[in-house]
Amino acid sequence: MTAACLMTTYQPLALSFTRGLGTRLWDQQGREYLDAVAGVAVTNVGHSHPRLVTAISEQAGLLLHTSNLYSIDWQQRLAQRLTQLSGLDRAFFNNSGAEANETALKLARLHGWKKAIEEPLVVVMENAFHGRTLGTMAASDGPSVRLGFQRLPGDFLKVGFGDLAALEAITQQFGPRIAAVLLEPIQGESGVLPAPPGYLKALREHCTRHGWLMMLDEIQTGIGRTGAWFAFQHEGIVPDVMTLAKGLGNGVPIGACLARASVAQLFTPGSHGSTFGGNPLACRVGCTVLDIIEEQGLLQNAAQQGTHLLARLRVELREHPQVLAIRGQGLMIGIELARPYRDLALRAAHEHGLLINVTRGKIIRLLPPLTLDAKEVEMIVRAITRLVD
Repeated sequence: MTAACLMTTYQPLALSFTRGLGTRLWDQQGREYLDAVAGVAVTNVGHSHPRLVTAISEQAGLLLHTSNLYSIDWQQRLAQRLTQLSGLDRAFFNNSGAEANETALKLARLHGWKKAIEEPLVVVMENAFHGRTLGTMAASDGPSVRLGFQRLPGDFLKVGFGDLAALEAITQQFGPRIAAVLLEPIQGESGVLPAPPGYLKALREHCTRHGWLMMLDEIQTGIGRTGAWFAFQHEGIVPDVMTLAKGLGNGVPIGACLARASVAQLFTPGSHGSTFGGNPLACRVGCTVLDIIEEQGLLQNAAQQGTHLLARLRVELREHPQVLAIRGQGLMIGIELARPYRDLALRAAHEHGLLINVTRGKIIRLLPPLTLDAKEVEMIVRAITRLVD
């Protein structure tokens, strides 16, 4: 139920939490839950991490905001860290994933303008999700996202995710007008659908050959979620543009768009901006998140525990008639069921003390903090096995 004073854009479960620590949350009655959602892939280093508590408290007592009229030391530090980790050259900070994707789309427009394309097009994927602004909705797929929002920006071409033949077909038809491709390495909101092996590498080669920007939306897959800093690193490529948010701030709002130098320089003073973007608090938190992941070996833990969780689920559910597929990478796992299960997330919470996300009514998404341990893996496996029976 949504409070009468709130707009009805959400249908929240009848659960409210008062505190969290690590992988656990506690509700108003004091009941403990294992959090396998992590705020939809946000709290990657867990709830109330003491390093983050200290960093936030100290920075709040020093300086929260100055605006980008002045140099911001923590912003420069975070940009340097992210460019070193990614192989890209420059960063722009804003407040959310949708804003990061809008930044990428503006770069695509400018890239097309520089190439003298009068009406540039961006290739996007079927079943994609890139945000809730008018521009990112137009780049997304699905009637429920678009319902009631006609006359969206029309400069997008949709192709099947992983379909190289379809990509070649639109290249033949629209090639001179195409400026960029935008996609998720793993489609999260559509049910954890990884790109087929070799697809990102082939797409990288295709973009280079045709002078298109390869733009990766790593808002959900980035910052260690798949067992690498960024999902593209599993394929041994580097995009031209990448967007981040979610896990970068561990709950403090921050988004980022990274780009190669030749692309980033398309922006000039006044061509883009963000009042709150890159403020001292958010960027100090971002730097602290990166420190924690490095120092605690959370990339390796996400890869190890994710592999273990995926394998255990496949063993326990291999003959279950209601389970169609189990897929994912690192600690980003989707379990596709044969039919929708009403109130599945609420049942998981009430009966098993497990917080899960259910997308499209029949796909269980598991996105636990990267600190998950082997004992907690077994807890999730037991709960999911009982839940789908």
